[in-house]
Amino acid sequence: MALNYVWILFFIIGLIIALIKLIVFHDYEIFKKLVEGIFDASKSSVMDIGLPLTGAMVFFMGLMNIGEKAGAVNFLARLLNPFMKRIFPEVPDKHPAMGQMVMNFSANMLGLDNAATPFGLKAMESLQTLNPNKETASNSQIMFLVLHTSGLTLIPLSIIAYRVSGGSTNPTSVFVPLMLATTVATIASIVITGLYQRLRFDRVLVLWLGGIITAIFLFAWYIYGLPSQKNIPTPSLFTKETFSNVLGNIILFLIIATFIIGGFVKKTNVFDAFIEGAKHGWDVIVKVIPYLVGLLVAIRVFRDSGALDAIIQGISWCFVQVGMTSDFVPALPVAIMRPFSGGGSRGLMLDIFKTYGADSFIGQLASTFQGSADTTFYIIALYFGSVGIKKVRYAIWAGMLADLLGVIAAIGIAYIFFK
Repeated sequence: MALNYVWILFFIIGLIIALIKLIVFHDYEIFKKLVEGIFDASKSSVMDIGLPLTGAMVFFMGLMNIGEKAGAVNFLARLLNPFMKRIFPEVPDKHPAMGQMVMNFSANMLGLDNAATPFGLKAMESLQTLNPNKETASNSQIMFLVLHTSGLTLIPLSIIAYRVSGGSTNPTSVFVPLMLATTVATIASIVITGLYQRLRFDRVLVLWLGGIITAIFLFAWYIYGLPSQKNIPTPSLFTKETFSNVLGNIILFLIIATFIIGGFVKKTNVFDAFIEGAKHGWDVIVKVIPYLVGLLVAIRVFRDSGALDAIIQGISWCFVQVGMTSDFVPALPVAIMRPFSGGGSRGLMLDIFKTYGADSFIGQLASTFQGSADTTFYIIALYFGSVGIKKVRYAIWAGMLADLLGVIAAIGIAYIFFK
C-alpha cells in the first residue's frame, strides 16, 4: 500500500460524510469546520509537533553519534545480537542499526518519548542504507515500525501524570495492567509480522521471547507488590509513584553520562562528535515536516467530518445488538482514536476522567488504552517520511492488527484488575 492511497482515502471519506451532513442533515457549518481544521492541523503539525521535536532530535542525534564513535551502540547490538538477528535477518551482524533500534526500544520501554524518536529515526535511516528499493519499505523497516507502534512500555510516566492531573487518588493503579497489555501487543507484532515475513521461530528465538515475557511479568509482579505513597507516612523511593517517576529518568541520565564519559575515555573528540550528529538531526526534521503536515491534515479532515464518530457509534451498536456486556464501550473512543491522533485520544481520555472519574472502571480502562499502543499513522508518516519511503506495503494493517490485539488484551486485563 502506498501512503498516497491512504492520504486520498481520508480526504474522500471526509468529503462524502461532509456532503451527507450538508444535504441530509442541513449542517451548513460542516465545511467551515473542515477548512478551519485543515489550517489548525497544518499549524499544529509544525508548531506543536515539528518544532518541539527539533530540540530533542538535535540533542539525541548528537548523543547517538558520540555513542557510535565510542562503541557503546555496537556493544548493545552485540549483547542482543542472538535475538535481534532473528527478527531482523536482513540486517548484518554488528550493523549500527541494531544498536540504534535497541536504544529506541529501551527509551520507549522507559516512557521517554522525546529520546525514543531520535533514536528511532536514526535506526530507520540506517535500515534505509540496506534497502535495495528506496521508495518501498523493506521487511526490516516494517518489523521495526510495527514493533514501535505496539508501544511496549514498562514505566508509563505520561499516563500516570495525566491521571494525577485528572484527580486520581491512585494514579499508579494502571501500572501493571498497562505493562501487560503492551506486552501482548508487542508479542503480537512480532508473531504477525514474523509469520508474514516467514521468519524462523527456532529454539533461540522462542527462548528469547519467553525470557522477555518472563522478565516483564516479574517486573510487573515487583511493581504490583510495592506500596502506594499514600499508605506510607514519609517519602520513599520504593513506592509505586516515586519508583515510576524516578527510575526512567535515572536510567536516561546514566545513558547520557555513560556515552559522554565513554567517548572521552576512548579519546573521541566528544563535542565535535556531538555537533556532527546534531547537525544531522536538523536535516532529518526538515525532511519529516512535509510528511507530518500532509498526513496529519488528512487525519484531521477524517476526524472533523464525523467519520471517526460514526465508526465508534457503529461498533458500540454492534456490541449492544449481540447482547455482549457494554461496560467498556464508553472507553472505546480512546482506543479507536489512538492510532490516528495521540492528542485526540488524550483529549478523549481526559474527558472520560471528567465524566466518569479517573479511578472509575471506564477511567482506568481509558488510561490503559492510551498507554497500550502508539499513534500508528503518525509514526508511519514520521519514520517512513524521514527516509522518503512512499510504499509502506503491509505495515499499516500489521500495525493496526497488533493494536487491535492490544485493545482486546487491555479490555480483558481491565476486567481482571478493575472490576
